[in-house]
Amino acid sequence: MKTGWRISFFFIIIIIAVLSFWNYKNRIYDWDMPGYIGSLYTLKFPDAPDTIRKLTYSEIQKKAPEDQFRDILGIQKPADNARQAFANNTRAFMEQLPYYQIKVGYNLGILFLYQLGLSSPDAVLFLSIISYFISGLLLFYIIRIIFPENYILTGVLTISIMLLPPMTFMARVATPDMFVLQFLLIFMMGIIKQWKKWTMFSVLFAITFIRPDYIPFTLSYLSVAGIYGYLNNKKIEIAFILQSIILFTLYVSITNFYGYPGWKHLFYDTFIYRREFISGSPPDFSINDYLAIIFTKIIYFKKVTITSVGLLILTFYLSKDLWIRTLAVFFLINIYIKFLFFPHSSGLRFFFGYIILLIILFLYVLSKKYNGFKLRKIA
Repeated sequence: MKTGWRISFFFIIIIIAVLSFWNYKNRIYDWDMPGYIGSLYTLKFPDAPDTIRKLTYSEIQKKAPEDQFRDILGIQKPADNARQAFANNTRAFMEQLPYYQIKVGYNLGILFLYQLGLSSPDAVLFLSIISYFISGLLLFYIIRIIFPENYILTGVLTISIMLLPPMTFMARVATPDMFVLQFLLIFMMGIIKQWKKWTMFSVLFAITFIRPDYIPFTLSYLSVAGIYGYLNNKKIEIAFILQSIILFTLYVSITNFYGYPGWKHLFYDTFIYRREFISGSPPDFSINDYLAIIFTKIIYFKKVTITSVGLLILTFYLSKDLWIRTLAVFFLINIYIKFLFFPHSSGLRFFFGYIILLIILFLYVLSKKYNGFKLRKIA
């Protein structure tokens, strides 16, 4: 590694470490945390649901600021009856856990840190911090591939992305979004370096194992890659069909094993009415109810739309390569597939991973267009 790169990498490590420490100091104990801690304790006390619930909230109370803990309990104004039920009623709490348990890879990461001696709340939040730090190093490596002779630009772009509000927010909360971002970055690295089919499949498998709700992304990528390969070579790749079957089987196995209620329940509980007991009443809503929510939410989806469509247009302008254009459209479509299934327009973190992929693709074609913005030697 040349001297300039060594110095740049050294400063990147220091800056990302400082940002990681700052994010950890400003960590947030949000109302998703009990779900992941409860999932952890089901592994330790599989036949003691009361113990799981009580231990979950008592451990959070030891760590969380009072206002954040009151919000988790649902007693912070405005009051939340569902959260109060989860905190005080074991059946209500346990019925919520499948929403969180299906994120198997993420929960195993929490378990690993817990086994190292961290408290359960610290294990959840520290996993996000570790993922933030690793994601920063991966970003630096990817951007270095894109701009191989410009260590200053590489460093500036890496830090700029790491400072984006969705990135810092994901690093501070109990969410698998930061954890899975590492694997999305590895996926993008494989795209740029043109890894072999089964190597790419291993990354797609990891993404699905961490967050099964990424199954539309992983399966649609295999479909796009298979169709593109067929159009170029006039040959059907059996490997892509086999990989799709494996990923779909993985998804079905995880959701069935943990008794996942299904998309309709998740949509109803998130956007219509958060039930205290999932088994209490069916998630009944009509197609008109669904469309009304979609049309309402899409109005507040402007930032994501402008950003993603803008990156798509710029990518098309800079590159005539059919595969690059196909990838750009693929990423954009997956943003809207995600939105149609989970139209959380105010939660940018749910879509930010795909936006990062679009940003990297844009930087890649920008580098190709302008020869990497090479630094000129000073005479």
